Amino acid sequence: MPAPTTTAELFELIRKSELLPAQRLDTFLVQATAATPSATPKEMAALFVAAGILTQFQADQFLQGKWRGFTIGKYRVLERLGAGGMGTVYLCEHVMVGRRVAVKVLPTAQAANPSILGRFYREARASGALDHPNLVKCHDIDQDGNLHFLVMDYADGANLQEIVARSGPLSPERTAHYVSQAALGLQHAHGAGLIHRDVKPANILVERNGTVRVLDMGLARFFHDNTDLLTLKYDDNNVLGTADYVAPEQALNSHEVDVRADVYSLGATAYFCLTGQPPFPTGKVAQKLIWHQVRQPTPIRELRPNVPPGLIAVVNRMMAKAPTQRYQVPGEVVEALAPWTTEPIAPPSEAEMPRLSPAIVQGAPSFAPGPRTPAQAPRPTAVAARARSAGTAGAGRALEVAAQRSSSSAERDTPRTLGALTPTKTDQPRTSPAPVVPSQRLAKSTETPPTPWLRVLAILSGGALVGLAVRAALGAL
Repeated sequence: MPAPTTTAELFELIRKSELLPAQRLDTFLVQATAATPSATPKEMAALFVAAGILTQFQADQFLQGKWRGFTIGKYRVLERLGAGGMGTVYLCEHVMVGRRVAVKVLPTAQAANPSILGRFYREARASGALDHPNLVKCHDIDQDGNLHFLVMDYADGANLQEIVARSGPLSPERTAHYVSQAALGLQHAHGAGLIHRDVKPANILVERNGTVRVLDMGLARFFHDNTDLLTLKYDDNNVLGTADYVAPEQALNSHEVDVRADVYSLGATAYFCLTGQPPFPTGKVAQKLIWHQVRQPTPIRELRPNVPPGLIAVVNRMMAKAPTQRYQVPGEVVEALAPWTTEPIAPPSEAEMPRLSPAIVQGAPSFAPGPRTPAQAPRPTAVAARARSAGTAGAGRALEVAAQRSSSSAERDTPRTLGALTPTKTDQPRTSPAPVVPSQRLAKSTETPPTPWLRVLAILSGGALVGLAVRAALGAL
């Protein structure tokens, strides 16, 4: 339908959507019309949002003349949270019980691609196999008509890419805390047999209480699964990951990498947090993939002289070119960062967090039946127990500090206008992370010198990442 030009047309769209109970809509119609008889559709939609009756996303859809598509399966759509290469993520709630979740929807055009569809389902398998406070868990995968979608935990916060963009480079203490928590999540994934393969600032989210959650297992691989035909068929001739943060060996063979590739990418993420830029901020994709193998980034001390030398040494070791010279598992990163994570830090500022629609901040919207599950912060005792089971004193102390920070932070209920929502308690019991031990693949690995950059160009020329030709790459160098 065309965009509404009168408030009567706007009300008719809302009525047809059946998003609100008829009595609730009629009551608000009488009150709003009496108060603002000459309001435009845009002004009337703003009243709906301010009153907590519609979210900003829903109001925007109605202003565009859209009244269908407010449900995905058995979930009602509240807000659009963001979009990436593997789909669009929405904040939704179950239409019956009211539980709020994040729903990732694969675009219908991409669902026809067997590689993309396969990776989408592999993400569900990978995320569903994990249960850790520093990871986002997938609870379900389903299909509604031609829409394929994942149902995941919703984490209320901003990713490191957004936080640095809003506030600039982070302090050494914040960087150490956030990277340490991300390493704990990656260590748990490694213990479950998973390699993330796309660790970067945009995939590390910081919740309002300061808890870090690693997102997006779309490129994750089960390294113990030799029957992973998806990886063998589609990944063998492709460079998977993000050029700004990909490990040197991952640019050459994305299928054979181990968890040390995640350590490198996490180190590059720490570099970004401290300096405000990736290790190689300029250049084309082909150049960056080569530079990760043959160049050193600008030293952190030249960009941030106040960063402690010891912390710089940890980041430099994480980003060593040769895998054998790095920390061998993420748990070792947690131990190395322990000197900077012993003292708790304040939660992120409100300016760094997404803004919330009043309908979300105020609790259950008027159109949402069912109970609301309250958000719960990790309890210190449970978190400390997980740390002890991980087998490292540094990891245990880091988790205890994280628990103290989470339990002491107050709930923020100030109404806002856009964004996300408070996290919900999951139904699944938490499990303990696996012991910090190298995998069999790590035990058998031996150091190999970096492959000449010409091989990278040869891989790229076959259309591996973005179809860059060798001649173009050589001309850019």
